[in-house]
Amino acid sequence: MKRLLPVAAASMLGLVLAVSSSADAAELKVVAGGSLVPLFREIGPQFEKASGHKLSIHFDSTPSIVARLASGTAFDAALVPIDVLKDAGAKGRFAPASVTDIARVGYGVIVRAGAPKPDISTSEAFKQAMLAAPSIAYVPPSAAGAYINSVFEKLGIDKKMETKTKQESAPAKIAPAVAAGKATLGIFLMNVLAAPGVELVGPFPAELQQELVFTAGIAADSKQADAAKALIDFLRTPAGAAAFKAAGMTPG
Repeated sequence: MKRLLPVAAASMLGLVLAVSSSADAAELKVVAGGSLVPLFREIGPQFEKASGHKLSIHFDSTPSIVARLASGTAFDAALVPIDVLKDAGAKGRFAPASVTDIARVGYGVIVRAGAPKPDISTSEAFKQAMLAAPSIAYVPPSAAGAYINSVFEKLGIDKKMETKTKQESAPAKIAPAVAAGKATLGIFLMNVLAAPGVELVGPFPAELQQELVFTAGIAADSKQADAAKALIDFLRTPAGAAAFKAAGMTPG
């Protein structure tokens, strides 16, 4: 039997999804981390076209997602920071066998386009860059924000950073705040820092870097479990991997 080329295999999967679900199209309620807006902007329409299903996505921060799931709010599938599953109430909403790590991404720093780029190549250089910046934009109440706070604490500058913090309500607002000059630096997951009007200074130095893992899963009480599984399977196709990479993430 001849081996299918990746493109042909991906096309065949899309055809299978479309044929198998066209007669039973579903509206999938999806919960996703706030930093995944660029990913779903790319992959969402592809999945809808291939499967016939429609996505209704609620993007939010980790604490809000935990509260949402623990309160019993209905959903079918989720793609969230692994930290969400540290909460027993939220974790209990998932069908255990469906939970799988799907992608990961590290942290970086941006400045306004054309602005001087500070040295952040070492822990000490990163520390001095943070202390020298008049203001820093990120989203403290989030899984990524919690890690950034832990880095500040590790460097012994957490108290000083409190007065510099410009708290944004969503990851997608960090880059625009820096581009508009409302904050000197933007710090967050690398996948949300690529935007017009800003330039990447670089990733965190190796000794401070840590990748945030995103996990996918199906709600234990979902009435659209097959369609939810189709979405997660689609995220693992070559098209899904390409979308993760285009969004600045590492699939798998």
